[in-house]
Amino acid sequence: MFNAIVLFLLAGLAEIGGGYLVWLWLREAKPLWYGIIGGIILIAYGIIPTLQTFPSFGRVYAAYGGVFIILAVLWGWLIDKKTPDPYDWLGAAICLIGIAIILYAPRGS
Repeated sequence: MFNAIVLFLLAGLAEIGGGYLVWLWLREAKPLWYGIIGGIILIAYGIIPTLQTFPSFGRVYAAYGGVFIILAVLWGWLIDKKTPDPYDWLGAAICLIGIAIILYAPRGS
């Protein structure tokens, strides 16, 4: 379980961080190398989830979607300095419950 959490966090940080660098390049007139580094990080994001041991692509990406939402709220708060409101936190908590259900619900073989 620890490895799954670490991989989800790495994938989320790669997606958000890479996307943020591309955003800065295109929307905030940062140098081209921001976009290039962002693109490379986004390629890594595409690879990281494949390292998960869960057998189902759909479940891994569905669960990752919830992790992404939580990380995006935290990124906005810590990096963009946009304080989340109670609805942001509620939505993130619901996503966390959804992640647990998707990945760890008892299923038959």
